[in-house]
Amino acid sequence: MAALVLLPIEVSAAGWLSYVAKSPSKQGKSSKRVATPRPTILAIPGKEPKRRAVKLAALGPAGLIPSDLETVATKCDPSKFRIVIDVGHTPESEGAISARNVAEFVFNLRLGQRIEEKLKAEGFAEARLLLTQGKARSSLFRRVAAANNLPANLFLSIHHDSVPNSFLENWEFEGKKSHFSDRFSGYSVFVSRKNPGFETSLWFAKLLGKEMKAQGLQYAQQYNQPIMGRYRHPLLVKETGIYSYDELVVLRSTRMPAVLLEAGSIINRDEELNMDSPERRDIISSGVTAAVKEFCEPRWGTLGPL
Repeated sequence: MAALVLLPIEVSAAGWLSYVAKSPSKQGKSSKRVATPRPTILAIPGKEPKRRAVKLAALGPAGLIPSDLETVATKCDPSKFRIVIDVGHTPESEGAISARNVAEFVFNLRLGQRIEEKLKAEGFAEARLLLTQGKARSSLFRRVAAANNLPANLFLSIHHDSVPNSFLENWEFEGKKSHFSDRFSGYSVFVSRKNPGFETSLWFAKLLGKEMKAQGLQYAQQYNQPIMGRYRHPLLVKETGIYSYDELVVLRSTRMPAVLLEAGSIINRDEELNMDSPERRDIISSGVTAAVKEFCEPRWGTLGPL
């Protein structure tokens, strides 16, 4: 396995990290595009909390006795809990193209922004978007480098799904040729068993899958089927659609619990319309926020607010 090269990150004199990973590559063309926001600000407070508190807050309730649950809850301050919301893909490498010719990056950015807003409204002031630039593979290493330079508690990568090319069918939308596949739909949650915090990653993935299901959403069941070929992944939790994706860079190489959410299929014509609606973004962001609350404070998730 090739060693990772952590690219340089610029830190200002004020102790704040202003990060948008840059690439010399030229901006690609897209049929529909949104303006890239201003550089994401990832906060690194001058006084870091005690390491024992951070570790306890990230452990989750698995394997802890009730007295430990109370300790974890009191140690986890939502206002200091750092979650990195990774917007999948870049303006130059836009990911999948939807049935109506919209880049996946557009969907990822809109949902990521809504999740950030929701988390901050619930007291998670340190929730931050992570945006990168450049081509696909190089941007993966840039976002890992940025996340690893932070003492973050959690890394959540936001994506929207497509299908292998062999499943695509042709159609036209607004006079332009496009592709679709209405065969599959639903969200998926991925973790890497090679992440150093795999058990904690899996714990958050279970919470996230549970909340997606509670919101009335169904998970994509195709990933463990032989027809997926090289895109096939082991299903770890059958009830809520948790899969392993062991070699994915952003899940394997981050030094904190890491989870990837495929929010839904944008190559499915009906589901694309749902994913493009503010109502669906609110449903998903509410599920993510509830899962983060449970992850941060197991007592809250187990007993409810006290």
